[in-house]
Amino acid sequence: MPSLLASSAPMSALVYLTLILALGVAAQWCAWRFKLPSILLLLAFGFGLGQFTGVRIDNFLAAGEGHGSPLLSAVGLFVAIILFEGGLTLKLSELRESGLPILRLCTLAVVISFALTTGFMSMVLGYDIRLSALIGAILTVTGPTVIAPLLRHVNPTRKMASIFKWEGIVVDPIGAILGVLIFLISRSSSADAAWSEVLWAVAKMALVGCIGGYILGKIVEQLLRRHWIPDYLQPVFLLAVVAVAFTLSNQVEKEAGLLTVTVLGVVLANQKSASVRHILEFKENLRTLIISSLFIVLSGRISLDELSGAFGKGMALLAFLIFIGRPLSVFGSLFSSKQTTLKERTFLAFLAPRGIVAAAVASVFALEFEMAARHGRFGELGPTIASQSQELTALIFLVIIGTVAVYGLAASPLARALGLASRNPTGILFAGADAWARLVAKALHDDGHRVMLLDTNYSNIAASKLMGLEAHRANILSEFAEEELDFNGIGSLVAGTPNDEVNSIAAQRFIHQFGRAHVWQLAPSDHSAHHRTATSSEIRVQNCFTGAPGHPRLQQLAHSGAVVKKSHLTEKFGFEDFQKTYADSSAIVLFLSDSAKGLRPAPREIEKLAAGTTLYVLVPDAPTPTPPSSSVEG
Repeated sequence: MPSLLASSAPMSALVYLTLILALGVAAQWCAWRFKLPSILLLLAFGFGLGQFTGVRIDNFLAAGEGHGSPLLSAVGLFVAIILFEGGLTLKLSELRESGLPILRLCTLAVVISFALTTGFMSMVLGYDIRLSALIGAILTVTGPTVIAPLLRHVNPTRKMASIFKWEGIVVDPIGAILGVLIFLISRSSSADAAWSEVLWAVAKMALVGCIGGYILGKIVEQLLRRHWIPDYLQPVFLLAVVAVAFTLSNQVEKEAGLLTVTVLGVVLANQKSASVRHILEFKENLRTLIISSLFIVLSGRISLDELSGAFGKGMALLAFLIFIGRPLSVFGSLFSSKQTTLKERTFLAFLAPRGIVAAAVASVFALEFEMAARHGRFGELGPTIASQSQELTALIFLVIIGTVAVYGLAASPLARALGLASRNPTGILFAGADAWARLVAKALHDDGHRVMLLDTNYSNIAASKLMGLEAHRANILSEFAEEELDFNGIGSLVAGTPNDEVNSIAAQRFIHQFGRAHVWQLAPSDHSAHHRTATSSEIRVQNCFTGAPGHPRLQQLAHSGAVVKKSHLTEKFGFEDFQKTYADSSAIVLFLSDSAKGLRPAPREIEKLAAGTTLYVLVPDAPTPTPPSSSVEG
């Protein structure tokens, strides 16, 4: 199909790569700004790039087929990096709560999904059974490239996020390996030879992937523990290790590399002798870049003619996967599961987007099947299978686009309807449960906002629980706080311990969880000191509450009988009226709440607030002037 945008000169590779980067960042920003699934926008931007310019990445690459294609080789390596980064997030401690559901989803659900999809492709859509089985294998995968952005968009409970994360990362190499086995069986001349080849392939994959990945992980752990790799070199060193492990594993056995790098990531994530947090942060940034680029590049390779040719079958397959295949595989595998509720199983049954692994594996094996058919491996059915193989890539991309669109748009409303996610997470996590924090948290809690307090002091936690507040005796800097607590519905951190350094470190650690704009700390005691003696501002975040009161000031107010009052701004009683009302009372505005942004800590300086905003104010124990409007509530 000719491009929709005529050009007098051919586009250079530099211009094309620049467009990929720019469009990828633009899609990610638009997704954040308008609260849309990023993958959906990336696919749309990539498809638009291909249609409007008529240029594909293939125009700048040397020709190649199968695994020899430069593009597919690059995609495979990028997928390996993504799976390794995903493996770095898999903590075995998460299996205590949801280990059995994860095991069932990664085994029994895969078998059910494979069987159902194979049967549908063969008996309903009329594909050859061998190609049907290959499609069934490919579509068992979900993957972190699509799951991670959707989870960030949906923000479900920690339990649901853990299950989806484990399933998406573990099933990816399983689906790729299953595709290899199907191809080996399909091209074999006899059943005995096929099973012999398959068993040998499985043995090599297990040996190379599991054992090789484990041993390599332990070697890397020792190198990091003994400080034989300098800090500045560790991220790129591990990047090179992943590339070498993936490539060597694939040389031994096709598609074993994905299993190797996944196991390597899990091993490093669960060792205790060396920190990999800074490496994980680097890999997360790299993952965002890779996902943005890959989806734009791959969706830009599909033409309208190819999509329209497979559209009917693609829509039928998509409907089957969403309404029959996935629900039956989830409910069948989790039948009588005591670790999941009916609502959780329902949510699991209606969230299974396909991503880059499905696209990459489909692209490779479509070429492999087509070549095998042309060489007469399938006898008289050769031309038919070759023709069907040509439809495979477009068919899988229709499934990717369809599942991402449907699940991306429906997942958040469904999760909220089932009580497994919050519409706008605006609850508050308090680091510290001293008297002032309990006083403020109680006022927010009584208004229906979720609050959580963490403190290592038993008396503070006991007092919080006696007030009916959610409190945990835990260090805000502990792994327990970061990895095991469920922050569903919580959108901001207020670091309010008596220790300024702990507040600063806690705020830095939770930027990853809530975002820099939603992480706050009390004003440190040295905030006005000379820069020679004050702690660097680089390790601190924004100060909360008007006037930037410190911990001693808030404690003094709480012990002297201060109370938290609400004031609702209206057209007649604006913020200037509020300031006049409390001008002589040393009142501190703690939190702001409105319909647009929800509940949030007040900044140290407020210039203007719109009507409809509710203010939570800490007022000293003294007679309060009567406001000029009855809109102030006591």
